[in-house]
Amino acid sequence: MKPYIPDKLPIKNLNYEKIIGLVGRANAEFARYDGLLQAVINPEILLSPLTTNEAVLSSKIEGTRVTLDEVLKFEAGMDLIENSKKQDVQEIVNYRTTLLLAEKQLHDRPLSLFLIRQMHKELMNSVRGSNKQPGKFRNSQNWMGKPG
Repeated sequence: MKPYIPDKLPIKNLNYEKIIGLVGRANAEFARYDGLLQAVINPEILLSPLTTNEAVLSSKIEGTRVTLDEVLKFEAGMDLIENSKKQDVQEIVNYRTTLLLAEKQLHDRPLSLFLIRQMHKELMNSVRGSNKQPGKFRNSQNWMGKPG
């Protein structure tokens, strides 16, 4: 299998007449959404469950076996999670912490290799693989999925 290589940007031969109306409507919706967010006193209250759910779903590719409900109970101090899942919960917590770290950093500076390494170090803090060079780039092939 060959890796996916996207087309070069900017895309040539775009039919601007066909998409300009869609772009205008999308821009108006973003502006409306931004206005609603500006009225929320603490937007983190709305975003926290969404980022937690995203962390739960995204970390499943790494093999975590924890549900959103279990993570929320853990964060609420309800230590009802079996010991075998506590490591998975820590991965979810690290994922969210990493998202917040990246968000704060990207307000002040552009995406950089330093930030990517910093994010990786945070993701690997106290979880599976924490002894495998957190915050450093791999120099060997990474395989995903079943062998073959």
